[in-house]
Amino acid sequence: MGEREPKYSSLGEDVYRSTTVPTTQSSGGVVDSFRRFIVGSSQPLSDVSEKETFIERGPLRRGVSADNHDVELKAVAAISVNGKSLAKNEKLCVEERVETSHGTVLVAVQGPRNKPAILTYHDLGLNHVANFQTFFNFSETKNLMSNFCIYHVNAPGQEEGAETLPEGFVYPTMDELSEQLIDVMAHFNLNRIIGLGAGVGANILARFAINYPEKVDGLILINTASTAAGWIEWGYQKLNARHLKSKGLGEGTLDYLMWHHFGRGYQERQHDLSQVYREYFVQHLNAKNLALFIDSYVQRSDLGIVRELDETKKDKVRRITVPVLNVVGAHSPHEDDTVTFNGRLDPTNSTWLKIQDCSMVLEEQPAKIVEAMRLFLQGLGFAVAKSQRQLQNLL
Repeated sequence: MGEREPKYSSLGEDVYRSTTVPTTQSSGGVVDSFRRFIVGSSQPLSDVSEKETFIERGPLRRGVSADNHDVELKAVAAISVNGKSLAKNEKLCVEERVETSHGTVLVAVQGPRNKPAILTYHDLGLNHVANFQTFFNFSETKNLMSNFCIYHVNAPGQEEGAETLPEGFVYPTMDELSEQLIDVMAHFNLNRIIGLGAGVGANILARFAINYPEKVDGLILINTASTAAGWIEWGYQKLNARHLKSKGLGEGTLDYLMWHHFGRGYQERQHDLSQVYREYFVQHLNAKNLALFIDSYVQRSDLGIVRELDETKKDKVRRITVPVLNVVGAHSPHEDDTVTFNGRLDPTNSTWLKIQDCSMVLEEQPAKIVEAMRLFLQGLGFAVAKSQRQLQNLL
């Protein structure tokens, strides 16, 4: 088949562009849903070098062409964060401690437990409150989530007000953290879940889906790294962990956490929101517990997945078989990691979604994430509530 010029379609003021590897047959489900607003095709993404380098105490972005964009959302204003707080709302969730084969985890349950389950997992320096509470309080999210029950999993020692883990505590590896989810599902009598993870949490959920695809309907992953840490990242993170253990949260580690979540130039783009998170890190982090979490993440193994387009060979390779919505913000320092991850996914059941003018997509562009999630969940076969805009059009 010869190459075609890419086509573009407009949905309101938003522009979506697809460069997913073209296929001759429809994969149905998720892909069909996204075809409502995605038009066009191009050649497969080329592999991206796994080497990492850092300047000014942060990683350089890998040299990836701007053409390697699967889906791009543009011209959307960021939400206002005036008066924003990350204070915990006790009324939203019921918290339970769950014993697992690799330690105890705190799970916060939000919604009726007889409904389909969405399981969330947070990023470095955050927990279910700091990472997801604001997003799930957004009016459109609450409308969408009315048909689901949310299970927020907190990594050991990362929950709000956590006690310092005892001296000599052996923190679970990334694979062991993913194995904990089996015990969490058993505790709540869950047969299948939809995963929503950010950063480290996305990596953990990806591991879980690789090992237990029969228990996962789909994954919504943000800022996902699929490779092992490079030598420079390993050394830099080890330095952060050592400072956290010995001196607490220093300025260098604080700057790293801000870069990890916002990228460069965040003070000009999102001054108010970044100040909220800077204050949160200073006031609420348990430095020693975070050091153990960082140690576990930096020692992560490669996911070991490959993209195999030959149908006769797919069962012979390690891959993610469930549908994946792979999300990143345009200003995120992890964009290239998500491109690498995209290049290792099956193009027939995965979509790479880049959202413009933001780094923390759940905080800065919740409406766009909800819109993408609505289509994704519909593609999985779930009945979802109509958006407020759709309801208004019916009146």
